[in-house]
Amino acid sequence: MENLFEIEEIFPDVAAGSRLPRRQSGNSPQGLATTLIADYTLPTRAWLPAAAVMTLLGEFGIGTGAARTAVSRLGRRGVLESSRDGRHSSYRLTRDAAEELSAGGAWIARFAERARSWDGTWTLVAFSLPQEHSTQRRALRGQLRWLGFAPLYDGLWISPDPWHPTVAQRLAAVTPGAMTVFQASHLDLAVTAQRNPIEAWDVPAIAAHYEAFDRQWRPLLDHVRGGRIAGAAAVRARTEIMDAYRHIPLLDPQLPAELLPEQWPRARAREVFVEIYDGLAEQAQRHVLDVVGRSTREPAAGIAAHTVAVMAAR
Repeated sequence: MENLFEIEEIFPDVAAGSRLPRRQSGNSPQGLATTLIADYTLPTRAWLPAAAVMTLLGEFGIGTGAARTAVSRLGRRGVLESSRDGRHSSYRLTRDAAEELSAGGAWIARFAERARSWDGTWTLVAFSLPQEHSTQRRALRGQLRWLGFAPLYDGLWISPDPWHPTVAQRLAAVTPGAMTVFQASHLDLAVTAQRNPIEAWDVPAIAAHYEAFDRQWRPLLDHVRGGRIAGAAAVRARTEIMDAYRHIPLLDPQLPAELLPEQWPRARAREVFVEIYDGLAEQAQRHVLDVVGRSTREPAAGIAAHTVAVMAAR
């Protein structure tokens, strides 16, 4: 049977209707600017001088022109708002963008925080859309991916999670056709053509993604523990590991452990992420404050690097 899971499809990183920029591999200037500003100002929506934002983006290799274009576009999209004092401009997150980013950050931070129990019940969403509604079909599939579902068959998507009002609300916003939702347990059939629900996810591909994450980031742990990463390098590492880790909950929405291979690497990936992201917080914050201090005479207020625990508590 054809595997309907396509690993390239599962990065619709932003839910339908979001104002935030779609994240791209390698950090788009808009996505990078959003992450940088949120990482150090999200709880307070503190103002960052425009010159500091340009400097920080420049440390990622983004030229001044591209940085200004990215910030301008974020302003038009309602992600950032600006303030001017004479010749000096500052930016901060809008209230709506901050709320959206806070919810997304909490979701990422809570992923794999603790082992989840599962009662063996699957939530199933069956839908039928007219062929001419291809755009709506893509939006629905992206929304289902975002919500932790995967296609067992073309019009039948499943999730091990219980039904939740938030899921109903989001699906109602993108569904122009017929939809049925029900819950059931899987029954084994004594036939060779049966398909186990876990096959809706490409488990080997997810495992390979975990392995690639581990290969890239675990070698950095000794440097973090030894205090050998500071300044702009600390800011880059925190931003880049967040960019890498945030894909994982879309790939593996905490699939039931009893259905997965032994020693599933979910918990190990979280440990690496938390140790690097939190371990570099102080050094990164110090650098951001230094850049801000060189950009304005005003005291820097409300600028701080948050931790995974702080994100999860929101």
